[in-house]
Amino acid sequence: MSASHGPATTTEYILHHLTNLKVGSGFWTFHFDTLLVSGVLGIAVFGLMAYVAKRATSGVPGSLQTFIEMLVNMVDAQVRDTFHGKSALITPLAITVFVWVFVMNAMDLIPVDFLPQSAHKLGVDYFKFVPTTDPNLTFAMSLTVFALMIFFNLKVKGVGGWLHELLTTPFGKWLFPVNLFFQAVEYLAKPISLSLRLFGNMYAGEMVFILIALLGIWQGFLALPWAIFHILIITLQAFVFMMLTIVYMSMAHESH
Repeated sequence: MSASHGPATTTEYILHHLTNLKVGSGFWTFHFDTLLVSGVLGIAVFGLMAYVAKRATSGVPGSLQTFIEMLVNMVDAQVRDTFHGKSALITPLAITVFVWVFVMNAMDLIPVDFLPQSAHKLGVDYFKFVPTTDPNLTFAMSLTVFALMIFFNLKVKGVGGWLHELLTTPFGKWLFPVNLFFQAVEYLAKPISLSLRLFGNMYAGEMVFILIALLGIWQGFLALPWAIFHILIITLQAFVFMMLTIVYMSMAHESH
C-alpha cells in the first residue's frame, strides 16, 4: 500500500509496513514472510553460485564467473588473515554468511511500497520483505554461530581443556568463580550483540525509508541519496557479521 491509498493515518501506515505475516499462535508463531523470503533468496543466490561453479572454465571467464571468483577470493583472504586454526568449514561458512546476509539486506533497496502493494493485490495484508529487520532471523543466525563456537571448542580443546579455560582464564585457578562468571557473560554477549547489531541497523534503515515515503513530493529528492548511502550500510553489516563469525570461530580454535 502507498501512503495515499493505504492506512488512514501515519501510525497505521508505519505499523502496516513493520508487521510480519504470522502463521500459528502463541510460542509456535512463525513469521511466514521472513521464512519465505530468506529461503527463496538463499536458494536463488546459492543455486546461481553452484551453477556458475559447475560451468566454470579455466580459460577466459565470463563476467559472472569473474565476479563470483573475486567474491570468494575476498572472503578467503579475510579468513586466512583472521582465522588461525585448521578447518575446511570456515571459508564456506564465511561465504554463506556474507552472501546470504547481503542479499537479504539488499531487499531494503526495493521501493518501500512496491512489494507490499503487490502482496495486497494477492490478498495478503501484511508482508515484510526484508528478513534482517526481523529479530527472529538475526537471533537464529547468531545462535547458529554460537552453536558452532561450542562445537569447535569441544572438538579442538576437548571437554577437559575447555573447562580448564573457562575456570582459569583470565585470573588463574584460584579465582575460578570470577573467571566462570566473566566467561559466561562473554559467551552470552556474543550471540546477543551479533544479532542485535544487524537487526538494529537494518530496522533503522527500513524505518528511514518508510518515513521518506510519507513525505509525498519530497520523497523523490531524498529516497535516491538515502538508497545510495544505504548500499554502504547493507554491505558493511554483511561484512561485519561475516568477520565476527570468523573471529568467533578463530577464538574457539585457540587454546590459552
